Amino acid sequence: GQIAAALAAGNSVIAKPASLAPLCAALVVRLMHQAGVPPQVLHLLPGGGQELGMALVKDRRVAGVAFTGSTETARQINLALAQRPMIVPFIAETGGLNSMIIDSSALPEQVVADVMTSAFNSAGQRCSALRVLFVQEEVAPRIIELLSGAMAELKLGNPARLDTDIGPVISAAAREGLEQHRQYLTGIGTLLGQAVLPEPLPPGHFFAPCAFEIEALEQLPGEIFGPILHIIRYRADQLDHVLEQINASGYGLTLGIHSRIDSTVEYISQRLRVGNAYVNRNMIGAVVGTQPFGGEGLSGTGPKAGGPYYLHRFATERVLTINTAAVGGNATLLAQGSDEAIPSQKMLDQN
Repeated sequence: GQIAAALAAGNSVIAKPASLAPLCAALVVRLMHQAGVPPQVLHLLPGGGQELGMALVKDRRVAGVAFTGSTETARQINLALAQRPMIVPFIAETGGLNSMIIDSSALPEQVVADVMTSAFNSAGQRCSALRVLFVQEEVAPRIIELLSGAMAELKLGNPARLDTDIGPVISAAAREGLEQHRQYLTGIGTLLGQAVLPEPLPPGHFFAPCAFEIEALEQLPGEIFGPILHIIRYRADQLDHVLEQINASGYGLTLGIHSRIDSTVEYISQRLRVGNAYVNRNMIGAVVGTQPFGGEGLSGTGPKAGGPYYLHRFATERVLTINTAAVGGNATLLAQGSDEAIPSQKMLDQN
């Protein structure tokens, strides 16, 4: 999407994929070349982020940067761009500590289906994935019971197989980070549900999805990129405190709301600073053109991908103003054939 937008606005593009996904990027660029994009206009340049990526960011010939990735890497790019003599556009789409709020009017079966999709599809490796589930205490036991049962039914394995629910995470380092966070949660929270790792494990870096109950959002160090769900119970009179916790995190990418009370939905959505809110549905898989996607705060700079302002960010606006109205002769030519324009011409002559 970033490549297509930059090309549509008239730019040449250097596509530097994440170092862990060069083959996907190579296939996309090859297809775009086959579709008619000139090779001299679209270049694929795979490599490491710290070496190649930062060298590109610092190069004076690069007129703008569009980035998808972690908040910390976006911060490093922003600092490098700030040191350049020329100010250039920077579009960042980063992660989120994305929350879903469930009140007592929500339908438990629908909630659990949407939570499973939002938290565990793609092994939780989506920037929009659900990380924190706030559940009103009256319905928490039933929802947790259903959720635990659904997690136990998840099948991990080769994602090319139709009977697989969850595939591996992207790298050994990613799995190690998830294991460390799981150990941290074991010390501060309560395990509520988990999937079962198959025996023997197929090739890949597999991590069993799990859900832990914790006390407050402040206990989380930041975004945890993978299939770990954090559950927090709240009382009905604590809703404002829940909203304060979410805003205080600084992240603002996606939000889920499950409620059958319109006033509650409106109250929550108007008070939270998030780019994309989803009501009574899952909170992943935004469709470009239908659901323009992007966050704010620690979750990105905007404008939204697929939205009406996206292409403008890839172009430089220039204005040519020609002063013809101050010259009576030119204004007379403009007014010919229109009786309505003549009074304006008389006014110009008098002025």
